[in-house]
Amino acid sequence: MGQKVSPIGLRIGINKDWNSTWYADKKTFAANLKEDQDIKNFLNKKYKTCSISKITIERTEGKLVVNIFTAKPGMIIGTKGAGIEAIKKEIAKISRPVKLLLVNVKEIKKPDLDAQLVAESIALQLEKRVAAKRALKQAIERVMKAGAKGCKVQVSGVLLKANEKSQTEKQFRGSVPLHTLRADIDYGESAAYTMIGKIGVKCWIYKGEILGNKSSDKKGGQE
Repeated sequence: MGQKVSPIGLRIGINKDWNSTWYADKKTFAANLKEDQDIKNFLNKKYKTCSISKITIERTEGKLVVNIFTAKPGMIIGTKGAGIEAIKKEIAKISRPVKLLLVNVKEIKKPDLDAQLVAESIALQLEKRVAAKRALKQAIERVMKAGAKGCKVQVSGVLLKANEKSQTEKQFRGSVPLHTLRADIDYGESAAYTMIGKIGVKCWIYKGEILGNKSSDKKGGQE
């Protein structure tokens, strides 16, 4: 159990949920899966600078709901909701016709407690030639200041031009109990594309334990 990189898979059904929620038979399952991936790829590519943490998709008969969790909702919504209408038109081209298509933009009020956004911010700093140790240290300090119980960040790749070998740099603060299934641990990964090569970034954030329907620590991620 401790060898899993992402802690989310083990916690689905315990304190995490699927990003795609729908039921399909054998004939339509593959088509739905491809549509979901195409929608996510389109949104992540077009709104790369809008700090999108995750995209969830819900399907019922004749209805498609796309939820976008972002730290910058204004950039996606646009003036008087023009951005939402533009997204609906693009999604309508990608997906099969449905009676009702809804796009909900939900704000992440504490981006420093979102592992995906933290990983992307580290990758952005590495692309701007910030030293890996400095980028990791600053990221961890922001996460802990935001109220996390623990944080672990890691970068892997050719970090120094003088050294052509791949290296791994880690920073750790607080507690990150990956073996405890009731622990609310958020995970995110990203990649930085530098002149030297590609650098992978991973981030784990521990927010507290969840006991039943109540959390032992206030979850400050998203609403």
